Order: sequence, then structure tokens, then C-alpha cells
Amino acid sequence: MYTELQLYIDGEWLNGSGRKGEEVINPATGKALATLPHASKADLDRALAAAEKGFAAWRATSAYDRAKIMRKAADLLRERAENVAKIMTQEQGKVFVEARMEVLTTADIIEWFAEEGRRAYGRIVPGRGKNVRQLVIQEPVGVVAAFTPWNFPTLTPARKIAAALAAGCSIIIKASE
Repeated sequence: MYTELQLYIDGEWLNGSGRKGEEVINPATGKALATLPHASKADLDRALAAAEKGFAAWRATSAYDRAKIMRKAADLLRERAENVAKIMTQEQGKVFVEARMEVLTTADIIEWFAEEGRRAYGRIVPGRGKNVRQLVIQEPVGVVAAFTPWNFPTLTPARKIAAALAAGCSIIIKASE
């Protein structure tokens, strides 16, 4: 399925050279599938700088354009569901049918958040005093840090990633090994 796992930081794939890492083991065979590199402190600093730069651009992107991009991601995931499910089964031992359903549900989650992001309207709240109105405006808050467990390797990260992106935030995610 794959021979090399890499970190993706600031538009660049970084291999494991010079980084600590660990083997990804196929639970059915006990054989190593690949080596997963761990991010160093310098990698994390670089990821944060890239996420801050990305936040400035992403927050300026309209909710409608963010939704288009997210729907495209959901479509691509659906197209690749079989392959992603095979990898999940090898890495985790999840039954293929369940893995495929998780991937398809993940695409649905991304699409749902894309549409919710388009509906992040403000609202007017009646004030306590006469002729007072309060306006609530929803705005992106910044870079999001997210951590996810192992048991749903596409669904759980997608919920966090899609929510942040739909809201106009950038995200750094640390998925489970």
C-alpha cells in the first residue's frame, strides 16, 4: 500500500531522516508496514508558523468558497474509499466493510460541516434597554490544535478538521500513531 510515511508541513512532505519514529505494524501478520516519523520541536514550530500563515488566507476565504473546497475533499475521499479502507484494515485490523463505511461516513461529515460553515450567520439579540440591539458576529478565532484517538482513524480526525475549516480556522492535528 505504501512504503514511506512522511510529515506534511507547510506544503512540503518531510521524511523520517533525523527524526525519531516507530513502526506501523499490521496486526494480522505482525509485520511492519512502514516507519512513522515523529515530529520534532522544530517541526512543530514550523507547523505552527505555517498554520498561522494559512489562517490569514483561509479566514479571508468566503464561507461559500471554503464549502466548495471541502465538498471537493469529500468527493475525493468517496472516490478513494476502497483504497483508504484497505489501508485502514492493514494498519488497524478493522474489518474491511466497517473501514469502508467509516470512510464514506467521513466524507459525509466533511460535506455536512462544509454546509454548516455556509450557515454561520450572525444574529441580532434583543437588548435589555429600549432601542438597544446586540449583534453577534461569528468569526474565525485562529489556529486550532487537535488530538485524536486510534479507534476511528478517519472519522474522528475529520470531525475536528472539518469543523475548524468550516469555521475559517486553520488546524494542526496530531492523529494517533
